[in-house]
Amino acid sequence: MTYLHLSFYSAFTLSGLGLAFHRTHLVSALLCLESMMLSLYVALTMWPIQMQAPTFALLPILVLTFSACEASTGLALLVASTRTHGSDRLHNFNLLKC
Repeated sequence: MTYLHLSFYSAFTLSGLGLAFHRTHLVSALLCLESMMLSLYVALTMWPIQMQAPTFALLPILVLTFSACEASTGLALLVASTRTHGSDRLHNFNLLKC
């Protein structure tokens, strides 16, 4: 296993563990999701370079686009939930209410 694979796997695993164990605030959950998406972006960017295939150049751009859309949607939800509930703590949210 190269250092590139080790760094990708460790970044993805640490962000997944952060999402699983530190879910007190919505901001921390969104940051963990964003770091997972960025580690996937780095892996998809380095994959064609390692395989020496020039045809997969569009896939990292699509992942980066979806990551930006996910970040903007998450920030919009953060602002909306802070305005309605008064904080971004996840235990204050009740999913059964509209």
